[in-house]
Amino acid sequence: MNSEKSMINVLHGGKTETLPFWFMRQAGRYLPEYRALREKAGGFLDMVYVPDRAVEVTMQPLRRYGMSAAILFSDILVVPHALGQDLSFVKGEGPKLSPIRHKDEIPVYEENRFHDVLSPVYETVSRLSRQIPAEGFHDTALI
Repeated sequence: MNSEKSMINVLHGGKTETLPFWFMRQAGRYLPEYRALREKAGGFLDMVYVPDRAVEVTMQPLRRYGMSAAILFSDILVVPHALGQDLSFVKGEGPKLSPIRHKDEIPVYEENRFHDVLSPVYETVSRLSRQIPAEGFHDTALI
């Protein structure tokens, strides 16, 4: 096998001695440590936008199951949120984005706002790129 992480190698059509694995929605309700952190944090966005919490939630399934890939704890809806749409996660219902009723309400990219809103996510990625190998998961990809 080459020096690529096994998950990335397989995604590029390569072969590995063992089959890499990960689960969609790795961080979630099935882990008691996740539920405890979520209870303490208060809400989903309070975990996504706080790098210490997002790193911890991303690392939990790696520590427990040794996955081949770490799934960044975030959500695709942080992008429209960074563009200016209101975003909330309603308990028992899930995510709520403010509606766009007219083409003039479509959020416009503003670099400073976008960067400011997403800077905690960038920080989480930066920390994970150091922490994953530091905890001994040298073959674990971050996706």
